[in-house]
Amino acid sequence: MISVRGLEKEYREEETPTKALRGVTFSVEKGEFISIMGPSGSGKSTLLQILSFLDRPTGGAYTFQGKSIDDMTDQELARVRNEDMGFVFQSFNLLSRLSVYDNVEVPLLYSDTLPAKRRTLIEEAVRAVGLADKLHTEAGKLSGGQKQRVAIARALVTEPNVIFADEPTGNLDSRSGLQIMEILKSLHDRGRTVILVTHETQTAEFADRIIRMKDGLVESDVAVTEHVLRGTLK
Repeated sequence: MISVRGLEKEYREEETPTKALRGVTFSVEKGEFISIMGPSGSGKSTLLQILSFLDRPTGGAYTFQGKSIDDMTDQELARVRNEDMGFVFQSFNLLSRLSVYDNVEVPLLYSDTLPAKRRTLIEEAVRAVGLADKLHTEAGKLSGGQKQRVAIARALVTEPNVIFADEPTGNLDSRSGLQIMEILKSLHDRGRTVILVTHETQTAEFADRIIRMKDGLVESDVAVTEHVLRGTLK
């Protein structure tokens, strides 16, 4: 599904170049659950922005579902983001005065989905995260864990091929964070590709594979095993 080869990203501030990515190479197969870890400044957030079409690399190659990002216009990138990608952020990014239904509907407003089908998709997505009884509740009245569930439902409603989750448990207590990760894991078990950025080992352990970043490079890329959890990550 995803292939990056020698990926580079350079920023310039007052003519001073800063390399956030220095030649990143890896692939993600359809249906995998990947965690990307690393300290602040390691390049993991920059990598996620490029993978999710929020930014373009300055070097290297990135192909998504067999098509190079270099061959895609900004309009094509926007279409793929809306149709094939779902997003879950640390800060939820909900409209607090709108209902759960209206928040989950937002991505569909940019599609050609018919109203009847739209309602079905929304109700199914909200049911999948266990909030069917909150469908018409204002988002601002929900707990942090419930808000993140709404964010996951919003990510699911377009039936994307891949879900990007950026520190999805960062603003939650441990119990709510565990519930969110269990939901993401269940989505993966049903065939979704999940790419997670986190600094928390306990969160990363839900993945099949963990990519560790350091100084803009891939430091390690290993399958999650008991040995990894007790050794490399601790």
